[in-house]
Amino acid sequence: ALVSLSFSGALGLTFLLLGCALEQFGVYWPLFVLIFYVLSPLPHFIASRCSDNTDSSSNACRELAHFLTTGIVVSAFGLPIILARKEVVKWGACGLVMAGNGVIFLTILGFFLIFGGGDDFSWEQW
Repeated sequence: ALVSLSFSGALGLTFLLLGCALEQFGVYWPLFVLIFYVLSPLPHFIASRCSDNTDSSSNACRELAHFLTTGIVVSAFGLPIILARKEVVKWGACGLVMAGNGVIFLTILGFFLIFGGGDDFSWEQW
């Protein structure tokens, strides 16, 4: 599972870098989506620290974390579209960055689904 997650992360970053570094595109503005990759798991980490892990009832802190994460993910998909509409980047670069976004965010989701359980060795303990 860990090998497939690392492979898909490398594939997503390859799409992102191809959208920036190919000769016909040559603009590195789409690399700002890396900020969204770093920010997207932070609300979940904060919510898991400040809330109890009961699944029986709705938790406002956890729902706020889901809302903020959704906003971050939508912003990561919106940035290349805005850059392409303003003709800062070409539409081909926008497509490659969007493909990279999809792969990276699915990788982050897969990480939380695999390692998000409350077992003895969990990333939630950090």
